[in-house]
Amino acid sequence: MKKGKKYIEKAKLINRESLLNPNQAFALAKETSYASFDESVEVHFRLGIDPRHSDQQLRGTLVLPNGTGKTTRVAVITQGENEAAAKKAGADDVGGEDLVAKIKGGWFDFDILIASPDMMSKVGQLGKVLGAKGLMPNPKSGTVTPDIENAVKEFKAGKIEYRNDKYGIIHLSIGKKSFEKEMLIKNFELVYNTLHKIKPAKTKGTYIKSISVSTSMGPGIFIDPSDVRWDK
Repeated sequence: MKKGKKYIEKAKLINRESLLNPNQAFALAKETSYASFDESVEVHFRLGIDPRHSDQQLRGTLVLPNGTGKTTRVAVITQGENEAAAKKAGADDVGGEDLVAKIKGGWFDFDILIASPDMMSKVGQLGKVLGAKGLMPNPKSGTVTPDIENAVKEFKAGKIEYRNDKYGIIHLSIGKKSFEKEMLIKNFELVYNTLHKIKPAKTKGTYIKSISVSTSMGPGIFIDPSDVRWDK
């Protein structure tokens, strides 16, 4: 893909021969941002896992201490007292069979869909359309839960889902370029520590092979996996 003049100029600020620590990398990511909008800051972890094996597939959720900077639209499929709890927690759309029918009709104006376990027989009807968009509620991602109120609060506050792709890479948005550098580092620290905690037992060789950071439109900057410290 052909790169624009602004991208090329910003890329000149990056020394491709050296790896940086997080403090240097996030400072440079903010410096190399050039878009007129508030770009997301993204991190990419290339892991030494074999996604062909189920016991080496990584998937879960975490709540970033400083959020993502995005407005997350949360829809909830539930019934009874949970409907009031979801609305109280700040859900954007709440319903039961009526919401199922609305989605079946082609409505997808939400980022996260949460469902209570007692509604999963109805939600199952949407498996094909929701699965294709990566929106199907799942217990592993915290989107199928009896605790609707807490789930809504967490996703509205910046809870994110991580999942490796078929190449063993995890891609995450951890903030905005308008965030202070220290806020981005705190979010990154949680992701980094989480990935270490869930390292599959059967992983062989180097676990974290590479880490890169960039803004949505900016060039990639590589962090030294062996120099990830928070005191500099």
